[in-house]
Amino acid sequence: MKAAVIESVGRAVVTEVPDPTPGPRDVVVEVAACGICGTDLHILQGEFAPKLPIVPGHEFAGQVVGIGSQVTEVAVGDQVAVDPSLYCYECRFCRDGHNNMCERWAAIGVTTAGGAAQYAVAPVANCVKLPDHVRPQDAALIEPLSCAVRGYDILNSRLGAHVLIYGSGTMGLMMLELAKRTGAASVDMVDINPARLETAKLLGVSGSAANADELDRPQGWEIVIDATGNAAAIQDGLGRVAKAGTYLQFGVADYATRVTIDPYRIYNQEITITGSMAVLHSYERAAELFANGVLNPDVFISDRIALENYPQALEQFAAGVGRKIVVTP
Repeated sequence: MKAAVIESVGRAVVTEVPDPTPGPRDVVVEVAACGICGTDLHILQGEFAPKLPIVPGHEFAGQVVGIGSQVTEVAVGDQVAVDPSLYCYECRFCRDGHNNMCERWAAIGVTTAGGAAQYAVAPVANCVKLPDHVRPQDAALIEPLSCAVRGYDILNSRLGAHVLIYGSGTMGLMMLELAKRTGAASVDMVDINPARLETAKLLGVSGSAANADELDRPQGWEIVIDATGNAAAIQDGLGRVAKAGTYLQFGVADYATRVTIDPYRIYNQEITITGSMAVLHSYERAAELFANGVLNPDVFISDRIALENYPQALEQFAAGVGRKIVVTP
């Protein structure tokens, strides 16, 4: 079959690889679409993936075309979205309900072959059947949405909060949509990319600017979310949190990224700084939210690019052009 392969640091190609074979409790999915996200760039840069080469792609959905001998939950022909998370269920973090902190954490498309291919293998437990009205070509959005749902689980925000989001890419826009639906009094957004801010305006952001100084909230925001992973944005965001407010590190920064915090201010103003890592007990909820129309795929997916052009799709994503980019086999 045809698949994208990150062969070495900085090098992605499209080539032929062996067809996948399911284990007893696995299914084979004919991929309808696979999203590209920041994690894929980190893998290309030599981070996250424990070894190369790897077939990337952890945001994907499609049709079941093969099942293992012990699979009864889905049948050939079912449309499914795939939670890429692979946990050991044995370490102390898994036993304590913090599976995303698993000591043997793994993921489809990161540590094992993923969905940037014609076919992919997944445990049946990771497959969520899609309602008939949901197109699998759009359902690659469910995985990033499940990360956003996890982020809001961490925030545990109060009704009427004023929210500031850095970054109006896919993840920032998803956080915007969830903030609107969880009772925010206002949601403001900062981004240096004016085209992306236009999408935020289309989705009903309260205020948008290239710099938070333009948003006229000198007392700060009760909730500040970074969805960029950019050091300058993170540093600025930490300084915008209101007294008794919460800062959420949601964007994925490079390993080497460093910022400065003010311990006295954190103490004196009772500021909470927290993070949200990937998916945790949120994929099925995200699938239901998606099926109920929480996101408009026509707004969120800006480009559908053929799999054979995967390296070019990565370059476009790295350049910040467009919103969610999906590749289609």
